[in-house]
Amino acid sequence: AWVHGDPRKVIYPTDSYGQFCGQKDTANENKTILFYFNILKCASPVVLINLQCPTTQLCVSKCPDRFATYIDVQASYRYKPDQWNYFRQFCKPGFNNPRKSVAQVLRDEDCPSMIIPSRPFLKRCFPDFSTKNGVLTVANQTTFRDGRGKTRNVTDLREAANGINNVLDARSVGVKIFEDYAISWYWILIGLFIAMVVSLLFLVLLRFTAGVLFWIFIFGVIGIIGYGIWHCYWEYDHLKGIPGSDLTVYDIGFQTDFRVYLQLRQTWLAFMILLCIVEVIIILMLIFLRNRIRIAIALLKEGSRAIGYIMSTLFYPIVTFILIAICISYWAVTAVFLATSGEPVYKVMANQTLCKYANLTCDPETFNTTNVTKLCPGAQCTFAFYGGESLYHKYIFIFQLANAFVFLWLVNFAIALGQCTLAGAFASYYWASRKPADIPLWPLFSSFGRAIRYHTGSLAFGALILAIVQLIRVILEYLDHKLKGTQNSFTRFLLCCLKCCFWCLEKFLKFINRNAYIMIAIYGKNFCTSAKEAFFLLMRNVVRVAVLDKVTDFLLFLGKILVAGGVGVLAFFFFTQRIPIFAQEAPMLNYYWVPLLTVIIGSYLVAHGFFSVYAMCVDTLFLCFCEDLERNDGSTAKPYFMSASLHRILGKKELSPKKA
Repeated sequence: AWVHGDPRKVIYPTDSYGQFCGQKDTANENKTILFYFNILKCASPVVLINLQCPTTQLCVSKCPDRFATYIDVQASYRYKPDQWNYFRQFCKPGFNNPRKSVAQVLRDEDCPSMIIPSRPFLKRCFPDFSTKNGVLTVANQTTFRDGRGKTRNVTDLREAANGINNVLDARSVGVKIFEDYAISWYWILIGLFIAMVVSLLFLVLLRFTAGVLFWIFIFGVIGIIGYGIWHCYWEYDHLKGIPGSDLTVYDIGFQTDFRVYLQLRQTWLAFMILLCIVEVIIILMLIFLRNRIRIAIALLKEGSRAIGYIMSTLFYPIVTFILIAICISYWAVTAVFLATSGEPVYKVMANQTLCKYANLTCDPETFNTTNVTKLCPGAQCTFAFYGGESLYHKYIFIFQLANAFVFLWLVNFAIALGQCTLAGAFASYYWASRKPADIPLWPLFSSFGRAIRYHTGSLAFGALILAIVQLIRVILEYLDHKLKGTQNSFTRFLLCCLKCCFWCLEKFLKFINRNAYIMIAIYGKNFCTSAKEAFFLLMRNVVRVAVLDKVTDFLLFLGKILVAGGVGVLAFFFFTQRIPIFAQEAPMLNYYWVPLLTVIIGSYLVAHGFFSVYAMCVDTLFLCFCEDLERNDGSTAKPYFMSASLHRILGKKELSPKKA
């Protein structure tokens, strides 16, 4: 890609001769904008930017700023030479023959038949559209002459104008958003710093509040469902005796207005029964799983304590972010070079619709010596796109897939390295006999060194398996996009099933890989052995896994919402100048929601970064806890490594050798 690619094909627009507009040390160095001879032949901006419009395209230094037709300029060139000199800059380079007949000029496309006021956008000349009293105009005019004897309305350009105006409006909004960022970036950083502090406090306080938060939530859910049961009974009793309320859902059939069903007693009875079932299930789960819930809460508190001893782990996500940013940069640069590695392809462009050579490839150097110009008068050999017929160019799509596969592999490896490093650091905490005295001096750096030196192959193998599945999902999404218009129901059904299956497989592999990396960090075994041992260890503790997973997910989700919501509310009052103390400090903004949304989303991401470390900590401690129960029995010869709080929760029975 780096040998054949040329990113200038993306940076610079290309004229009909395959030359770049604005490229240094060329004839087009000062001609940075692409001009279309007849923009009416271009259907939309998408065609103009991504494909080739079927009209001559030239590089110009500036866009036209007035209406003019070639017929009028030619007729007056003797006594108005300035008009001719102005119009001539939009003709083919070197053309200066106003005596040539209009028919021949338009046939050979030496000059455009007309020019209209335009302005540059994306380095291309687009009509200068505006609206006046709700009417579409160009330079305050609603009509123009096309240079071929017709007077046309600017609404003929409506299809192109709609897309262009939307893009231009978006650019105007973009400028204002950039101004808001330039004014408020300092306060945004302060908001993100506050989010970081709040996230740290939340993690530290979890050792004291994890149980309280969980039980408040559970009893709150029980209370809300209980109120729902009472309300359903009240509605059921209230409808008693009302005509028509005793009808069944089957009697009234399907109704588009769902409020009709709320007038039936049967509906409220069904709601009440459903809520009662949910209430009973929750209560029974709390009764039978109470001990496992206590273990999960104790592990959450233990995780908070572990992070308190190894605070450096909270900042490791920055390393993962840098590695992933490098991977994305490598993939993007290579993809651009691959996409621009084609050779210029020229095709015959003919004004006559019946020309049999139209759209065929041609060679601009030998085109004038062929019979095409005789059989199709006015035909030209113009640049069409970048491509090629060589073996390399035929397989560029395969190379792009290979590049995407390498990208997925590298990203998964960076994530795996982070998970293994954190797992090693937290495992060193759990297996320390005396905490914190026996914890290594630099547990995070020691774990990172072990992962790089001894476990690179295992991490790469796990990342490879996941990358293969993800690449298959990408290919399935591509096929689904290509076949979206097909009417074959079986094909769509099969694709949908495959996408669902591979989505589930990816989720399962991520779960297995995560726990395999923990076992690798603990015992240093290879990936397959670690994955097998982790899987069977989790299956032997499947109920504990489910309870811990849900309790952890709830508390961390609650933490993310509290951090993002709290900082977001504070930012809202600040940027809307509703805090009297800081009213004078708040910047004047075009859109106050720009920094507000940035602070909210940024705060959520900051909290997610910190809490992902916490989740890894809890998962590591849980696997260590399960291993501790199976390998040790609490005796003097085989003492437990778990904390005293977990000892108390397990009790004497679970501490016996048989129970382990």
